[in-house]
Amino acid sequence: MKKWLYFIFPLILTLIFVFFYLTHIKEAEEKDRIRKAEVARIQKEEADRKAEIEEKARQDASRRAAERAALEAKKEADRIAAWEAVGKEIQDATDKNNAEADAFARQVANLEIELDTLRKSKEKLNAEVLAQAKAVERALVDKRTAEIEVQRRTEMIRQRVASSSMTKMPVIAAPAR
Repeated sequence: MKKWLYFIFPLILTLIFVFFYLTHIKEAEEKDRIRKAEVARIQKEEADRKAEIEEKARQDASRRAAERAALEAKKEADRIAAWEAVGKEIQDATDKNNAEADAFARQVANLEIELDTLRKSKEKLNAEVLAQAKAVERALVDKRTAEIEVQRRTEMIRQRVASSSMTKMPVIAAPAR
């Protein structure tokens, strides 16, 4: 019988082990099911919370994107308005300066015409003055020539008279004493 003890004792222990094992397996499966349900519930809550956070983030991102787009559109509109305002100022200044340049060009043309007229009248006056100066000089030369001619004739007449016997005083003999 001793031989059977070697066989029965481990068999009994194996049966006890199997009994506890099966009981523990059922409890472990129940705990596992509960744990899995809890994990599933936690995951569902996390998924719901994550979906809610993602939805909020999506809404916030779309709101920020809309604000950013509106801000960019406003900046672009302001930039375009400023560009057009500066362009209009430049165009107005250009038009004003072109009008002033045209007015100055007309004024320059009129002044050039007036200057040309004045130069021609100056040349005409200079020619008249020179002609008159020439006439005056010619008259002075003629006067001088006439005076010299008068002096020459006077001298000639004086020499003839001096050499003529008629103009000499007769020599009167002085009484003797």
